[in-house]
Amino acid sequence: MIKKITVLFFILGLFTRCGKESNYIANVAVNYNVTIQEFKIKAVNNVLTVQGVGVAGILVVYNPFNSAYMAYDRCSSVNPEAMCKVNPDDGGLSATDPCTGAKFSLLDGSPSKAPAVRNLKSYNVSLQGGQLLHISN
Repeated sequence: MIKKITVLFFILGLFTRCGKESNYIANVAVNYNVTIQEFKIKAVNNVLTVQGVGVAGILVVYNPFNSAYMAYDRCSSVNPEAMCKVNPDDGGLSATDPCTGAKFSLLDGSPSKAPAVRNLKSYNVSLQGGQLLHISN
Protein backbone atom coordinates (compact mmCIF):
# COMPACT_ATOMS: atom_id res chain seq x y z
CA MET A 1 0.00 0.00 0.00
CA ILE A 2 2.81 2.45 0.89
CA LYS A 3 4.57 1.62 -2.40
CA LYS A 4 1.43 2.47 -4.38
CA ILE A 5 1.05 5.80 -2.59
CA THR A 6 4.73 6.62 -3.19
CA VAL A 7 4.42 5.82 -6.91
CA LEU A 8 1.24 7.92 -7.12
CA PHE A 9 2.98 10.95 -5.55
CA PHE A 10 5.96 10.48 -7.87
CA ILE A 11 3.71 10.49 -10.95
CA LEU A 12 1.77 13.52 -9.70
CA GLY A 13 5.07 15.32 -9.13
CA LEU A 14 6.14 14.67 -12.71
CA PHE A 15 2.90 16.05 -14.14
CA THR A 16 3.02 19.09 -11.89
CA ARG A 17 6.62 19.81 -12.88
CA CYS A 18 5.84 19.50 -16.59
CA GLY A 19 3.15 22.17 -16.26
CA LYS A 20 5.63 24.67 -14.83
CA GLU A 21 8.12 24.06 -17.64
CA SER A 22 5.76 25.78 -20.11
CA ASN A 23 6.80 29.21 -18.79
CA TYR A 24 10.30 28.86 -20.19
CA ILE A 25 11.41 30.19 -23.56
CA ALA A 26 11.75 27.45 -26.17
CA ASN A 27 15.15 26.23 -27.30
CA VAL A 28 15.73 26.90 -30.97
CA ALA A 29 18.97 26.64 -32.88
CA VAL A 30 20.77 29.96 -33.26
CA ASN A 31 23.72 30.40 -35.60
CA TYR A 32 24.14 34.06 -36.60
CA ASN A 33 27.16 36.09 -37.69
CA VAL A 34 27.66 39.84 -37.91
CA THR A 35 30.87 41.76 -38.52
CA ILE A 36 31.98 44.35 -35.98
CA GLN A 37 31.82 46.97 -38.72
CA GLU A 38 28.21 46.06 -39.60
CA PHE A 39 27.31 46.09 -35.90
CA LYS A 40 28.75 49.61 -35.50
CA ILE A 41 26.84 50.87 -38.54
CA LYS A 42 23.45 49.32 -37.70
CA ALA A 43 23.40 49.37 -33.89
CA VAL A 44 21.47 52.09 -32.08
CA ASN A 45 22.85 52.94 -28.63
CA ASN A 46 25.10 49.83 -28.81
CA VAL A 47 22.12 47.52 -29.47
CA LEU A 48 21.52 45.68 -32.76
CA THR A 49 18.03 44.23 -33.25
CA VAL A 50 17.98 41.17 -35.51
CA GLN A 51 14.74 39.68 -36.88
CA GLY A 52 14.20 36.04 -37.86
CA VAL A 53 16.75 34.55 -35.43
CA GLY A 54 15.96 32.80 -32.15
CA VAL A 55 12.43 32.62 -30.80
CA ALA A 56 11.41 36.27 -31.35
CA GLY A 57 14.55 37.80 -32.84
CA ILE A 58 17.70 38.69 -30.93
CA LEU A 59 19.33 41.73 -29.42
CA VAL A 60 23.10 41.91 -29.85
CA VAL A 61 24.45 44.29 -27.22
CA TYR A 62 27.85 45.88 -26.73
CA ASN A 63 28.53 46.47 -23.03
CA PRO A 64 30.94 49.44 -22.77
CA PHE A 65 31.55 48.78 -19.06
CA ASN A 66 33.40 45.50 -19.68
CA SER A 67 34.04 45.79 -23.45
CA ALA A 68 32.05 42.64 -24.17
CA TYR A 69 29.26 41.65 -26.53
CA MET A 70 26.14 39.84 -25.34
CA ALA A 71 23.09 38.49 -27.13
CA TYR A 72 19.58 37.94 -25.81
CA ASP A 73 16.37 36.59 -27.30
CA ARG A 74 13.74 39.29 -27.69
CA CYS A 75 11.04 36.95 -26.34
CA SER A 76 10.07 38.27 -22.93
CA SER A 77 10.50 35.84 -20.04
CA VAL A 78 7.17 37.12 -18.68
CA ASN A 79 4.47 34.93 -20.26
CA PRO A 80 6.74 33.73 -23.10
CA GLU A 81 3.81 31.94 -24.74
CA ALA A 82 2.46 35.42 -25.65
CA MET A 83 5.63 36.00 -27.73
CA CYS A 84 5.97 39.65 -26.69
CA LYS A 85 9.19 41.09 -28.09
CA VAL A 86 11.23 43.26 -25.73
CA ASN A 87 12.33 46.56 -27.20
CA PRO A 88 15.59 48.28 -26.31
CA ASP A 89 15.10 51.53 -24.39
CA ASP A 90 16.64 54.81 -25.56
CA GLY A 91 19.80 54.56 -23.45
CA GLY A 92 20.64 51.05 -24.66
CA LEU A 93 21.06 49.75 -21.11
CA SER A 94 17.62 48.19 -20.70
CA ALA A 95 14.74 46.70 -22.67
CA THR A 96 10.99 46.80 -22.02
CA ASP A 97 8.27 44.20 -22.60
CA PRO A 98 5.47 46.23 -24.26
CA CYS A 99 2.81 43.71 -23.16
CA THR A 100 3.49 43.82 -19.41
CA GLY A 101 5.76 46.80 -18.81
CA ALA A 102 8.49 44.53 -17.41
CA LYS A 103 12.06 45.78 -17.79
CA PHE A 104 15.33 43.92 -18.22
CA SER A 105 18.93 45.03 -17.90
CA LEU A 106 20.87 44.59 -21.15
CA LEU A 107 24.10 44.43 -19.17
CA ASP A 108 23.29 40.90 -17.98
CA GLY A 109 19.69 40.12 -19.04
CA SER A 110 18.38 40.27 -15.47
CA PRO A 111 14.90 41.54 -14.60
CA SER A 112 14.87 45.11 -13.30
CA LYS A 113 11.13 45.84 -13.03
CA ALA A 114 8.17 43.63 -12.13
CA PRO A 115 6.47 41.51 -13.22
CA ALA A 116 9.73 40.11 -14.61
CA VAL A 117 11.39 37.52 -12.37
CA ARG A 118 13.48 35.54 -14.90
CA ASN A 119 16.41 36.68 -17.03
CA LEU A 120 16.11 37.09 -20.76
CA LYS A 121 17.32 34.02 -22.64
CA SER A 122 20.98 34.59 -23.48
CA TYR A 123 23.10 33.24 -26.31
CA ASN A 124 26.84 32.68 -26.61
CA VAL A 125 28.82 35.38 -28.41
CA SER A 126 32.35 34.69 -29.66
CA LEU A 127 34.71 36.97 -31.55
CA GLN A 128 36.27 35.21 -34.53
CA GLY A 129 39.27 36.61 -36.33
CA GLY A 130 38.93 39.89 -34.48
CA GLN A 131 36.21 41.03 -36.89
CA LEU A 132 33.27 38.60 -36.76
CA LEU A 133 30.75 38.12 -33.94
CA HIS A 134 29.32 34.60 -33.90
CA ILE A 135 26.07 34.17 -31.91
CA SER A 136 24.99 30.63 -31.08
CA ASN A 137 23.54 28.44 -28.36
